[in-house]
Amino acid sequence: MTHKATNSEMAAEIRDINIGIAGCTGRVGSLLCREILSGHWGRRVRLAGGTVKEGLPGVGEDIGIALNLGGAGARIMKNAEEMFSAADVIIDFTSPEAVRHHAWLAAKHHKPYIVGTTGLNANDERELHDAANEAPIVYAANMSVGVNMLLALVEQAASKLGDDWDIEIFEAHHKHKVDAPSGTALALGKAASRGRGQELDHVGEYARHGKSGERRKGSIGFSVARGGDVVGEHTVTFYAEGERIELGHKATNRALFARGAIRAALWAVEQKNGLYSMRDVLGL
Repeated sequence: MTHKATNSEMAAEIRDINIGIAGCTGRVGSLLCREILSGHWGRRVRLAGGTVKEGLPGVGEDIGIALNLGGAGARIMKNAEEMFSAADVIIDFTSPEAVRHHAWLAAKHHKPYIVGTTGLNANDERELHDAANEAPIVYAANMSVGVNMLLALVEQAASKLGDDWDIEIFEAHHKHKVDAPSGTALALGKAASRGRGQELDHVGEYARHGKSGERRKGSIGFSVARGGDVVGEHTVTFYAEGERIELGHKATNRALFARGAIRAALWAVEQKNGLYSMRDVLGL
């Protein structure tokens, strides 16, 4: 029998989702605003407003005007409290310091919160976990669909191959990136160690210099490159005697991170309180 949608289901399906953007004029924040205003997502997605780092100009200005996109009907708000009150869901690619404050606001306002900020430490992640008791939170080091598929493949490969295969993770990013290894590289390391039933804290090797000695069995090595305008490259190599396997991903356009975050936002507004990943969003 064909299911006939009820009025409430139809209303939920067509209702607008108002998205707030933390750091709306920043590197990724501006991409998010452009993507929302592009019309690609239809009438379902609207820009509710955004914030800028304290001390920066633009408060009260139309976001579209600030980004040279024409009037958007959404303004740069005076603080995050106002944004969390106005929006249905908030997307954040700012800084760990801002995330600590925004996680508390997400819990206070019971608003879905999408976190793509990298460089969070264990305490920051625990705060997100606590805030997720009061709001749906999606936290991912990388919002790319392709990267999250890579995470699943790396975990599966590490599980099947075991520690007879040496694992090395290489990542490259633009010269302005301030954290290393990247959040995505660390996520790949966690996926590999999880596949082996290990903790990355116990097996990760982040620097080699001078007489570093023979490679420790079961360790996961990291190497980093920074330069130019590289959007993001990640390669996980499994080495064995006489053969190797390479799994990788190259990003050529930062807009893919914005699209993944919006996809996560649309998913999160339908979820119960809890801490989720992009693999949950994508069903991987």
